[in-house]
Amino acid sequence: MTELLNQLERVMPTEIKGRVARTVGMAIHVNGFPAPLGATAMIQRETGSPLFVEVVGIQENTTIVSPLGSTTGVRRGDQVRLVKTGRWIRVGDGLLGRVVNAFGEVIDGHPASTLNRRTDLDSPPPSAVNRPRISEILPTGVRVMDAMLTCGRGQRMGVFAGSGVGKSVLLGMMARYTGADVSVIALIGERGREVNEFIENELGEEGLKRSVVVVATSDEPAQVRVRAAMAATAIAESFRARGQHVLLLMDSLTRFAQAQREIGLAAGEPPATRGYPPSVFAALPKLVERAGCTKQGSITGFYSVLVEADDPQEPIADAVRGLLDGHTWLSRGLASRGHYPAVDVLESLSRLMPQITTPEHLAAARRIREILAAYRDHEDLISIGAYRPGANTTVDVAIAARDQINAFLQQAPEQNSGGQQGIAQLIQLANVCQLPTGVNPAVQAGAHQGVSATPRPTVATNQ
Repeated sequence: MTELLNQLERVMPTEIKGRVARTVGMAIHVNGFPAPLGATAMIQRETGSPLFVEVVGIQENTTIVSPLGSTTGVRRGDQVRLVKTGRWIRVGDGLLGRVVNAFGEVIDGHPASTLNRRTDLDSPPPSAVNRPRISEILPTGVRVMDAMLTCGRGQRMGVFAGSGVGKSVLLGMMARYTGADVSVIALIGERGREVNEFIENELGEEGLKRSVVVVATSDEPAQVRVRAAMAATAIAESFRARGQHVLLLMDSLTRFAQAQREIGLAAGEPPATRGYPPSVFAALPKLVERAGCTKQGSITGFYSVLVEADDPQEPIADAVRGLLDGHTWLSRGLASRGHYPAVDVLESLSRLMPQITTPEHLAAARRIREILAAYRDHEDLISIGAYRPGANTTVDVAIAARDQINAFLQQAPEQNSGGQQGIAQLIQLANVCQLPTGVNPAVQAGAHQGVSATPRPTVATNQ
């Protein structure tokens, strides 16, 4: 009943019509058409089928609309008619195992499912004060993620990567092996060739059974790509409202931002940081804040960020890193050496890991990080043979355990070894990599650098 009342509030009791005045790039300017922002309208072309558009801006007496299809055949004077003022999508269990477009229409060639419920595309995020604290681990099935970058139910993580470093494979592994009830996968701005490849090779038949795949390829209008990201989030919200734990995988958030940039510039916004208008940086938090925990269920979000020129400081990567609860960095250097998943542990972080892991697990992860950092700091000396064994015990351990650690951090796509199994392996590995009893690496490092490093005696005190 509440949903019906909300829809009735947005109904406009009078018919609204206008005429196409001109086009500027991909924006269409309409005269005499006072429709609200976000409304859907229809342009009746002289030839061919009608073109559906969405209102994205208002300039003086002109309404700016963005096309949801090809603009071929649109001409000045074509009639524009308001269709609906709200944006919604049909949802239900019938979406599981299906591939849909930005409008929720099935595109996998099978008969459409019966969906009796619908939800808004523009639902507000859960209230900040009503969000439960994140306290449970969500297994992803990827060992390096579950052990070294542990994620909680309702957390939002970024997967930062350049092109061709295994981002899609990593997301496919998560979708197949996750401990969530449902996976919602948004493929935004992907190449058309890659959609079936992802579904058949990375997701697989078993992964698809409990997943919903939302697709908007790179050749579709910018408004459709933006709408696809919102549709995937709305579908995830509908499952969360029914008490389920959802894994939302969005590939990629960068292409969502690029589509929003196209819309903003076409609507007349001034470009700001590297050509991105302010509306892009306003849209990003509105989208990612919709994920998270509620009293009914949770949405755990993994958002891939395509980093231009492998530059972690480019505007979208920098903005998203501050919005999310952690980031996973995929390294081109690791990928070029055949190290998959190409996760650079030292450059990655899960902000909630200390809150949701046991002390033993956290200590083991920190120990492996310490060893990896020690090896990286001395890698140049080691590679040219200038490092003297015994100069730093931590580096000695790092050299001896390098193969074991690398084997632990790697995983074949068809292998599910995350969760508690991966955590147990991490603790075992950290125990193997402990320093000999009584050795202080800081003391050895100071002595190696010619600094006086006499250890202070331990004094027992009575409290």
